[in-house]
Amino acid sequence: MSEQLKIKLSIANRVYPLTINPSQEEGLRKATKKIEAMIGQFEQNYSVRDKQDVLAMCALQFAAQVEQKSIEKEYVNEEVQEKLEALNDLLQQHI
Repeated sequence: MSEQLKIKLSIANRVYPLTINPSQEEGLRKATKKIEAMIGQFEQNYSVRDKQDVLAMCALQFAAQVEQKSIEKEYVNEEVQEKLEALNDLLQQHI
């Protein structure tokens, strides 16, 4: 079992201490950078006074991206399934 790693991440001028598996560190740090960049964009493009509003908009943006990828993946899976069935039909005709 791997050792736990203690890190601190800063999001919206707050520090969050976390205890994680070392394999999670890179992903968490990248996610933190993306959140900070998105906060900057929202603050620059909109007159937002409250960090809570900015964080809510970030959460919505990331959740929407996850949902969209899920929808696209489902569509691709259906398309692949249809093509595999068509290919299987062709193979069955030649056997």
